Amino acid sequence: MIPGMFSTTHSQIVETMRPSKASITIRDVASTAGVSISTVSRVLNDKDDVAPETAATVRRVIEELGYASNIAARSLRSRTTGVIGLIVPDLWHPFTSLVIKGVSQFVGANGYDLLAYASASRNVNALVNWEQQLVARLNGSVTDGIIVVTPNAAVYRTAFPVVAVDPHQSNTDFPAVIATNYQGVIEAISYLQNLGHRRIGFITGRPGLQSAIRRFEGYCDGLAQAGTLFDPNLVVTGDYTQSTGVDCAHQLLSLPDPPTAIMAANDETALGVYEAAISRNLRIPADLSVVGFDNTVESALVDPPLTTVDQSIERMGWLAAEIVVKLIQGDPLESQLNKVPTRLVIRQSCRQIVPISSHLE
Repeated sequence: MIPGMFSTTHSQIVETMRPSKASITIRDVASTAGVSISTVSRVLNDKDDVAPETAATVRRVIEELGYASNIAARSLRSRTTGVIGLIVPDLWHPFTSLVIKGVSQFVGANGYDLLAYASASRNVNALVNWEQQLVARLNGSVTDGIIVVTPNAAVYRTAFPVVAVDPHQSNTDFPAVIATNYQGVIEAISYLQNLGHRRIGFITGRPGLQSAIRRFEGYCDGLAQAGTLFDPNLVVTGDYTQSTGVDCAHQLLSLPDPPTAIMAANDETALGVYEAAISRNLRIPADLSVVGFDNTVESALVDPPLTTVDQSIERMGWLAAEIVVKLIQGDPLESQLNKVPTRLVIRQSCRQIVPISSHLE
């Protein structure tokens, strides 16, 4: 051997002759396994007419070569992709994270893959167009069905299944999953009133969203059921974010006669109330009682732990995935609108207050 040259082993020659993973085709798999292309195709499609030992050989070769069937090719073969699409406002929000968890649990347990898209920051009009274009482009080609979380659009240009989680509109052209938002707030307001609170502030959710509308209606009717007059000064418009929650809480706490309790339309807003209270040297619950809505992980970790309305967010995601798979498989739905029950989770952020009349006795 000439000095400076590299020796080449037989295995290296074989490896060199192999196509790269990116260029490996079904023909390469068939040739290496010593079977026909149609046999490989039947294994890929889980047909039961291939001998077990032959199928095992083909799968071993597929793994060794790193072959992956193309989603589009799979779609052409079977008219399905085995993929569920998920369109979300963002990937970091606690509500969104729990929805994704519920969706992925169902999808994974039922043999589907999940493809998620986040909208990032866009104005409402841009979001409507983006959602509609994305659904039209993906559904039926890349995905078999799509779940849209808090959709901005009311209609989508697709003949394939679309399911919404917490839609803007009460009436949509597609099935939707929502929590019993109204009843959840009714229960929370009743709880605060039973503790003696009469001046209860409320920070609303994002305007136009069905969950926000129903939660505000629950607040108004909850007051009315106890004979408490509605005071518009005790209501501030929020947007489901912590930063806005801080500003709204400061507005309420700056009133000449501030509320003794504040209910926030979601947990993230309630965390903003905590932040505002701390900056004012107010103690929760000694000086201010606080209630949230969602029952996110953070609600149990904050100090003191937050009393909140649990809307079973993971269950909403699971149910949305279950519905979209039913539609993909052609199964009938019992209802277009599917409600997940809420429940009040009592922790340490609220306290009993002494009625004024007791001081006079």
